[in-house]
Order: sequence, then structure tokens, then C-alpha cells
Amino acid sequence: MGKQALEIFRESLPVLQVLSDPNRQDILLLLSENGKMTVNEITEQLPLSRPAVSHHLKLLKNAGVVGVEQLGTLRYYFLSMQDSVDLLRRLLAALERDCL
Repeated sequence: MGKQALEIFRESLPVLQVLSDPNRQDILLLLSENGKMTVNEITEQLPLSRPAVSHHLKLLKNAGVVGVEQLGTLRYYFLSMQDSVDLLRRLLAALERDCL
């Protein structure tokens, strides 16, 4: 693996790690199917507690995979994956260039 590919891989690790959890995958699927959702709306659809859903959303938000919008007292979560997808595309291109 070349130096640039390794740097991009290391930069991609937070996204790859956050996407590896099945519960977070389920949350992303719900958001992709339903658009903006509150923690309570997500919790109603999953066999997880509200604190567990909040924890997963925090990790997804910190990795830049979801965004949050405050409307009154409600926080709506939504997919925000463009930067992550662009980073993973850069990783794939670097791996193809340097490793194949």
C-alpha cells in the first residue's frame, strides 16, 4: 500500500468503524427510507432503548454520516453521507492505483 493510500485509509477509519455496527446500519436504513426522524421515531422502529439509539446517533454524527436539525424542542436526524462517500471513493481509487 502506498503512502497516500495509507493516509486516506487512516482518514477513512472512523467512517468504516461506525458503519461496521449492525444497529447503526439499521438506523441508516431507517433514515434512508424515512428521511428526517427523531430519536423517539427511530426507537419505535428498533429493538433498542432510547439511550442506545441516542448513543449510536452520536457516533454516526461524530463520523459525519448523519446530520441533525433542531426544530423547536425536537432534534431531527438525517443522512449526511456525501463527504463520507467522497472519502471512501478516494480510498478506493488510491487502493486500485497503488495496490492492484
